[in-house]
Amino acid sequence: MKISKQQRQHRITLILGEQVVSNQVQLVDLLSDEGISATQATVSRDLEELGAITVRIPGGDRALALPELANQQVAPVDHLRRMLGEWAVEVAPAGPLVVIRTPPGCAHVVASALDRTGLDGIVGTVAGDDTIMVAVDDAVGVLEVARRLSEMAGLETRQKNKPALSNTATKRR
Repeated sequence: MKISKQQRQHRITLILGEQVVSNQVQLVDLLSDEGISATQATVSRDLEELGAITVRIPGGDRALALPELANQQVAPVDHLRRMLGEWAVEVAPAGPLVVIRTPPGCAHVVASALDRTGLDGIVGTVAGDDTIMVAVDDAVGVLEVARRLSEMAGLETRQKNKPALSNTATKRR
């Protein structure tokens, strides 16, 4: 059966909570038993995005597991880089914050990746529909965080108090 990525990841979360799963191949088989078609590569990406870890269980065996609390689910930096590259359209320092703009309806996805990655200098995020405000640790600095996020997104950083050039202004140069 064809299901969405979110539905598949939800089912993976339930499976890992219900039984011991020792490896990705076993997880692919368990999904298949439920009529869900997924490759090992897809399951691997899902586990990475869900923050899955391998734990040692009684008897010395290993099992896949998800941290119980959402704030313990750490996403890898590559996941954040993909999210920023796909969804961030602008990164700009604004006072003590970094503001990230996304297409409508996408801000929460990028904010979640920022929160779960735990990048140095990011205290937390607030996401609206198409805008994310990133609270920055003073010790790291807003310009440094903006630079790193822009680099990850493949964008140029707008400088503080410097208006963005419109497309028409850019074309006239």
